[in-house]
Amino acid sequence: MITITSTANGRVKHLVSLQKKKKEREEENVFVAEGIRMFREVPGERLKEVWMSETFYRKEKALVERVLEGSRADQVLLSDHVYEHVSDTKTPQGILCVVKRKEYDLSGILGGKAPFLLVLDNLQDPGNVGTMLRTAEGAGVTGVILSRDCADIYNPKTIRSTMGSVYRVPFCYEQDLPAAVDRINGAGIHTYAAHLDGKRDYDQEDYRNPCAFLIGNEGSGLREETLKQAETYIRIPMKGQVESLNAAAAASVLMFEAARQRRQ
Repeated sequence: MITITSTANGRVKHLVSLQKKKKEREEENVFVAEGIRMFREVPGERLKEVWMSETFYRKEKALVERVLEGSRADQVLLSDHVYEHVSDTKTPQGILCVVKRKEYDLSGILGGKAPFLLVLDNLQDPGNVGTMLRTAEGAGVTGVILSRDCADIYNPKTIRSTMGSVYRVPFCYEQDLPAAVDRINGAGIHTYAAHLDGKRDYDQEDYRNPCAFLIGNEGSGLREETLKQAETYIRIPMKGQVESLNAAAAASVLMFEAARQRRQ
């Protein structure tokens, strides 16, 4: 294990660049996952580097050794002020990992048993995207499909919001989302669009068969070209003066209704 005490160190500068620049992460096919939970849950075969503050390592040496037993990942110890410099959080926990990405494609996601999919169209908020991925795992979703202009799942804020689900939920970005939805329909997976013009309430449909929920942008909803590909429009009935839920809340309601039906 090496120890670094200067923010001017070349490896430190490179790590900061990975945190901040999407292009750098893409070129190296990695992402940065910060926090003790993200460290505990990282698949060992995908772990490339572990960076720790001196204070964290003193307190958690036994945990680190247990998680890294047999691992070939590089281990780097940073003085506390250097760790604060590289951290992307306001209250650093003292450990972060550089993790190899796992690539999925649409064919693989559609080919699973009893597909249960979430399709995201132009979702811009990294926290929303990360929360939806986490909720998707909790509801038993088998894959998430995102339009190319959705927030980057590998953004550090998105990664934190997934709380580890990024390691386990298959997902892919599609350049042409309407065409991808057309493929979903062609695979025998029924597509449902959450929309104010829905004629039926969301809990009047049967989601026990292969299904996919289409969720649109936080402010403007689904784009017309994506909406046209949906087989069924559904709505979540509202009381009071509330017209609709935000994207993450609506997605949660729909996913857990499908999960409830599939448990029966």
